Amino acid sequence: MKQSLFTLEHARQLTADTYELVLSGDVSAITAPGQFVNVELPGRFLRRPISIANWTEDALLLIVRVVGEGTRELVRSVPGTELDTLSGLGNGFDLTACPENPILIGGGVGAAPLFGLAGRMREVGVTPTVALGFRTAADAFYLEEFARLGCHLFIATEDGSLGTKGFVTDLVKASPACTAAFVCGPTPMLKAVHALPQLKSGQYSFEARMACGFGACVGCTIQTTGGPRRVCKDGPVFQKEEIVW
Repeated sequence: MKQSLFTLEHARQLTADTYELVLSGDVSAITAPGQFVNVELPGRFLRRPISIANWTEDALLLIVRVVGEGTRELVRSVPGTELDTLSGLGNGFDLTACPENPILIGGGVGAAPLFGLAGRMREVGVTPTVALGFRTAADAFYLEEFARLGCHLFIATEDGSLGTKGFVTDLVKASPACTAAFVCGPTPMLKAVHALPQLKSGQYSFEARMACGFGACVGCTIQTTGGPRRVCKDGPVFQKEEIVW
C-alpha cells in the first residue's frame, strides 16, 4: 500500500451513472489487475474504494459508478484536482498460470477490472472470451474498448435491448469450451456463476462495502474454507475452491 497524491487528468461520462476517470501519479504499488485504490474526498470521513480498470507507467484508469454523494462529488471533480489516494490495495487476479481459453465474466461495473485483465492476457498471447451482463443497453460501457483488444466479446441484457436477452450465465453456457473463469460483479451474480458445473476453476473478485480498505475494521469479511477472510485485505479476488456461500 502506498499513499500519494494523484491528479485528475480527464473525466468522461459513459452512462447515466458511470464515469471514466484518468488520474496521473505514482502507480508503483500496483502489481496486478483486480487491485483497487482508496480515494479521500474533502470533508468525507471514509475513503471511497474503487477498482482499477487499467494502469500505465504513470496513470490510473478508473471506472466509477455513482452510488452516493461521495462518488457523485468524485466524478464531478475538475481536471487538475489532486486526490489523496491509497494505491496497490488488495490481491488481484493471478496470471502466473493463465489457461489457454479463459472466460472473463462481468456484471455491471464489475466489467471494469476485467478490462485491464484482458489487456494483460493479450500481452502474453492469450485471447480471452469476455461475457458481460447489463440491465439494459443504456447501462453498457466499454464494449468498443474490449473489442479493440481483440477479445471474443459477448453481451447479455436483462431486457434484450442489446445482445442476448437474459443473464451473463446464459453466455457462459453458450461457451462450453471455456472452463476457467475470471469473474467480477455483484454477489448474486458471483454465486450463480460459481454454481455452473461447466466452470472447473476460477478466480472471483468480490464487491463489498469497505470502511477502512486495508483490513483493520473487518467489516467486509466473507466466509471461506479457511475461515473468515477480509475482502479488502485477503481479496478482493478469491479462488473458486475456497469460496463458501
